[in-house]
Amino acid sequence: MKIGFVVNDVLTEQAAYTTTRLAMTAVNMGHQAYTLGVGDFVYAPDGTIHASARTVNGEHYESLENFIGELQDKESGGVRISLDDLDVLLLRNDPSDDAAERPWAQTSGILFGQLATARGVIVLNDPENLANAINKTYFQHFPEEVRPKTCISRDIKQINSFIESQNGKVVIKPLQGSGGQSVFLINEDEKANRNQMIEAVLRDGYCIVQEYLPAAVDGDVRLFVMNGRPLWHEGAYAAFRRVNKTGDARSNMHSGGKSEAAEVTDKMLELVEMVRPKLVRDGMFLVGLDIVDDKLMEINVFSPGGLGSSQQLTGVDFTAAIIRDLQRKVRYKQYYGSRIRNVDLATL
Repeated sequence: MKIGFVVNDVLTEQAAYTTTRLAMTAVNMGHQAYTLGVGDFVYAPDGTIHASARTVNGEHYESLENFIGELQDKESGGVRISLDDLDVLLLRNDPSDDAAERPWAQTSGILFGQLATARGVIVLNDPENLANAINKTYFQHFPEEVRPKTCISRDIKQINSFIESQNGKVVIKPLQGSGGQSVFLINEDEKANRNQMIEAVLRDGYCIVQEYLPAAVDGDVRLFVMNGRPLWHEGAYAAFRRVNKTGDARSNMHSGGKSEAAEVTDKMLELVEMVRPKLVRDGMFLVGLDIVDDKLMEINVFSPGGLGSSQQLTGVDFTAAIIRDLQRKVRYKQYYGSRIRNVDLATL
């Protein structure tokens, strides 16, 4: 099996990243793995699609550091691949990371992924629906029961009115972006600076204002979902709790969050069941749900990370289960060819 992993930039990838873990596991299982950035595609005059990618020469790796070191070795250079030769193309780039410096790169993976799908390559998550999920309005299409009360606006008066309806305590963040950037917890103590905080978010476009969930003081739980169901392997769920003990309202790992073992409760499983129909319909093969109590804070459909934390806390390597599932999809593709749509195959 030949698998392509699309990232923001191959040379900025790190050993601990989930994409690196998936690529190394694929190689260790006997597959060919190629890693390419969103700026490495070429649509040729003859209609073929190529890419400048990087790969490794070894057959088995024990160390993520050795694997990424060989992958990024500048002396080895890259290889030119035809997307037609790939069995699977995994879109693992985070559009929000390119929003400021490389806005052109935000949609490049999606657009070339759509072209690859048309040529018969399995592309995950489904690029047609990823195009609709590039900002947080996608979240509002899920059942109201799973979401915190939310206001999305650029009207400061409207935003303040919603904040008052929530007794002055809310979380605000930009409509586009992730990684905890420009995320603020507003309460009565910040009332004097409230408008300044709102304006800081509005500089990036629309502002999302969400009700504050008291259980957020204990962090949130990142739960991986594959094919619309919680990722379960060798007696454990792929999940971990993210807690920020620095006093920062954000619990994501980029803002100082730490990982702890998580108990996957019946409430969490009910949430998955409620969002499963849309995830399946949209061809969202692998996603990360960020859960606080009985509410979803976010659905990461682009590059959910944290499989390393899940492995560390459970002792289970979940990447093998994911690669085996890709093998199964490739077999289905061989059986049915173009008679089965990419969006349907994505979550079978």
